[in-house]
Amino acid sequence: MALTRPAVRPMDTAATDTIAAPPKMSVSLTVNGIDTKLEVAPWTTLLDALRDRLDLTGTKKGCDHGQCGACTVLVDGRRINACLTLAVMKDGAQVTTIEGLAKDGALHPLQQAFIDHDAFQCGYCTPGQICSAAGLIAEGRANSADEIRELMSGNICRCGAYPNIVAAIQQAMKS
Repeated sequence: MALTRPAVRPMDTAATDTIAAPPKMSVSLTVNGIDTKLEVAPWTTLLDALRDRLDLTGTKKGCDHGQCGACTVLVDGRRINACLTLAVMKDGAQVTTIEGLAKDGALHPLQQAFIDHDAFQCGYCTPGQICSAAGLIAEGRANSADEIRELMSGNICRCGAYPNIVAAIQQAMKS
């Protein structure tokens, strides 16, 4: 029995010529204390808006599926995965990235604690770890090393610096 290919129909180019991209949408954000207006495609993630439009590259794109935590930022004080959040969903929000944690040239206590405890190796996950830890501290739910580990479980460190990360968070919680 011989296999034959089905006939291929030519593409109807007239139909594809009339499809237009949806219009860009206006988004107002306060990013690291600076009021910002952006025109973005409706499918633009907050992560891509921060990195590609505002050149805030401290926030990392890791898995792009919300599983690694490298993209963690604070939105209205709460930690979120920026790769899973459309920028247009956060219109009017206050966003804090790793670049916005330091104040007046002084490192945030978490940034200093990560240095003090050598809580990073390659550093790729560090911005997300620090932003997540800042949110964790603000939530006030972590009272032990086990609770810190559980509440930070959405942030992956491929280098395995977890004991040092927990120690850094504990130091920052005391300050």
